[in-house]
Parts: sequence; C-alpha cells; structure tokens
Amino acid sequence: MSSPVTWVTRHLQSMFAALGRLLRRPLSTLLTTLVIAVALALPAGLWLVVKNARAATGDLATAVQVTAYMKVGTPIARADQLARQLRERPEVASVRVIPAEQALKEFREYSGFGSALDALTDNPLPHALVVQPSVEQRDGGTIEALRAFLTAAPDVDIVQADAEWARRLAALLDVLRTLFLAAAGLLAVGVLAVIGNTIRLEIGARREEIEVTKLVGGSDAFVRRPFLYAGLFQGLFGGLLSLGLVALVIAAVEAPIARLTALYGGRFRLGGLSLEEAGIVLLVGASLGLIGAWIGAARHLSRIEPRP
Repeated sequence: MSSPVTWVTRHLQSMFAALGRLLRRPLSTLLTTLVIAVALALPAGLWLVVKNARAATGDLATAVQVTAYMKVGTPIARADQLARQLRERPEVASVRVIPAEQALKEFREYSGFGSALDALTDNPLPHALVVQPSVEQRDGGTIEALRAFLTAAPDVDIVQADAEWARRLAALLDVLRTLFLAAAGLLAVGVLAVIGNTIRLEIGARREEIEVTKLVGGSDAFVRRPFLYAGLFQGLFGGLLSLGLVALVIAAVEAPIARLTALYGGRFRLGGLSLEEAGIVLLVGASLGLIGAWIGAARHLSRIEPRP
C-alpha cells in the first residue's frame, strides 16, 4: 500500500501531465472547450431569463391580492371588525385597512386633481381592505373563497381580485423553468458524449503507450487517472468560457433593455449570475467532464490488453 505522500505525488504527476497534453494541442482543446461552453451557457442563459423575469415583475406572492371596498358611509369600526375576521382565516397572510381619508389623501397626491378635489364637501371614497393570501394557498380556489366571503359581507360594496394576471405569469415562469430543466438535461448528455468521444480518440492515439504501461504492471486505475484529469480540466475550462459567453450576452443586451424599459417609464437593470450560481456552473462543468471521461475511459481501456 502506497503512502499518502506517494498517492498525492502520483495524482499531481497525472494532473500536470494531463494539463500539459491539453496545452500542447491548443486547437483541439479550444474546440472541445467551446462546445462544452456553449452547452453550459444555454441553460445558464435560460436561467437568467427566468431570474430576471421574476425580478422585473416583482414578487408574485405580493401581487396576488383581493381588495374589498366598503359601502360609502360605513364606519371605520366595521372595516376593522371585518379585518379581524379575515385575519382569523388560515388562508389569509395579512389584511391592510385603508381608511377613506387616507385613500383621498393619496388620490389627491398622485392624481393631479388636487384643486378639483378641494371643491368637494364630502369624501366620495370608501374604506378599503387589501387582503393578502398566504403563499401556500394563493391558488384560484382560495381567491374565489375570499371573494365569496367578502361579497357576502353586508357592508362590502365591491370586491376586486387582482390574481388572474399573476397566475398567468406564474404559469409562464413555470414553463420557462421546465424548459430550463429539459435543456440542461439534454445538453448535459451532449457534454458527456463530447468528453467521452474526446477521451476515446485520446486513448486510441496512445494505445501502444497504454499497452506498455499495462505490460509492466500498471493498473487500470493508474492508466485511467490522466484521462480523468483531462476530462476534469476540459469541463472546468468549458465552465469558465461559458461564464464569459453569458457575460458578453448580458453586456450586449443590457443597453437595449434599458432603453425599452425607459420607454415604459421604468428602470430595470439586467442581473447576471451571482457568485454562487457561477460556482454551480463551474462545478457542473467539471463534474460532467469527469463523469464523461470516466465513462469513456472505462469503456475503451478495458478493451486494451498487452500483446503477448
């Protein structure tokens, strides 16, 4: 049994030998790395689409709400009583009471009709309740149940549910997430095939060297080790290049998106991959490279035996 120092030394030798072979074939290494980079950049870019769409539309949990307008002239105590009843329901996360005075003040401030409103002798706006369903129960059934409960209240005049557009947007984001998972799975299989084929060609080019190594007692693990490091490095290089490709795409579309949002009176900054997400891309690339190399090496090295 070899000592830990010997084991580490052998792995370092195999690692640097594999890295040296990759650097001595820059064109072949670059082409393989580019294929891996594109395969990793596509799902990463789709993930950014989902991530930025969520950021642009805000938290959907806060977008799904039910607003109940009390009848004009209803005492604020009745609105507070109804709010207490709603807070006791398990499907309700929060209830906000907007008094008529506050609603008129906000309307005066943001509508631009301040001078016209000064001519009013009475407040024409009612008290309102803004009901926020819990995140776990924001489905259509919950919204309809809250609407029915509020509609049946004798002091409620109008009930407005602002959930339909949010549910549609949530469904669209679910479709994008599904596409992301499907694309990631298919492209991962493609990376494994590319790495496996590269290792197969490398093994074929070094067949005589492998036969001699096995002839003098080299184990399959010893012969396989440099190929595994080669796959690991190619996957890691592909991950690094994919991060660069994603950054270039973000830089190219950031200005047009800023102009588009400015036309709608908004400001939106396109977000890139976080450090954690970039680390996941590198980890996935390295892992796929290692797994693909293992599959290719295990399959083809077993067929090579020393000639008598």
